[in-house]
Amino acid sequence: MFDTELLERIFWEPLSSGADHLLIISGYATPNMASWLFKNIEKKTEKKIDISLIVGMVPYDGLSISIHEGFKSLVDSANLPAEVGSFSCSYVCENAPVHTELYIWLKETTPMRAFIGSANFTQSAFGRERREVMTECDLQEALEYYNKIEQDTIYCNHGEIEDQIVLHATHPILDEENNLVGSITGQDIPSVTLSLLSRSGDVGKKSGLNWGQRGKRNKNEAYIPLPTKIARTGFFPLDEQHFTVLTDDRHQLILRVQQQGDKAITTPLSNAQLGEYFRNRLGLSNGAFVTKADLEAYGRTDVTFYKLDEEQYYMDFAVHDIQ
Repeated sequence: MFDTELLERIFWEPLSSGADHLLIISGYATPNMASWLFKNIEKKTEKKIDISLIVGMVPYDGLSISIHEGFKSLVDSANLPAEVGSFSCSYVCENAPVHTELYIWLKETTPMRAFIGSANFTQSAFGRERREVMTECDLQEALEYYNKIEQDTIYCNHGEIEDQIVLHATHPILDEENNLVGSITGQDIPSVTLSLLSRSGDVGKKSGLNWGQRGKRNKNEAYIPLPTKIARTGFFPLDEQHFTVLTDDRHQLILRVQQQGDKAITTPLSNAQLGEYFRNRLGLSNGAFVTKADLEAYGRTDVTFYKLDEEQYYMDFAVHDIQ
């Protein structure tokens, strides 16, 4: 559950006052939080908002591969909703690490509001289970500080980024390229297996992997059905929190649980991303109608999720030989 008062003060009030560019310095940050902010900006404004993020503690303890790859994916304009004009992400790579948490709103080039305090740019920092303090600060001093720190950074998608920062495996079961180290089974990692079929035992004609097969919708739109009994266990984060999924074929997706009754897992920035992923795995063309026969020919009608931590999962859709 998010702290609505803190969100309102730091994000939505400046936005409603006409701000159109958000500058952030945060010691730690996640692509899940960036994705969540993008999705919720859609609900708050029709104007394009630019967002610039600096992650400050990279010189101290490096960065996990999944977080780095997540940010690289988000700076691609093709993955941004219409209301986000641009997103840039830079890492401090020179001089001392930076643990400042600073949020500055501009209207064009003029600073409007600035906040400094303890809240990292993460979903947990803006959740009710944490106590964070943010206070307004001098606009000009804040902007000068941001500009100074920016000189010590490198863009996350820079061609030489891996020579400038330390990247480390996301989780002990994964290596430096997010490949599995041995088998994921038998390692006491919580897991659930979700069927890609409907209750009738077939792929839904206008639901599940065929969610987009309706009218003028993008025919790639899809979701993974989530039974209520699993949603209620707390295995997946609820309340529209975003989480990262690493796949067995080394892709990375940002997902969330949504729809009434928490009955669907989707890719929130574009519901078509999930459908494109599964159609590619099944060897189908974009927008193709998915049948049970397609899944059976591939070798699976379900998908297994392993919970690595509160915001990171491993998704297995590989076909395994039966011993």
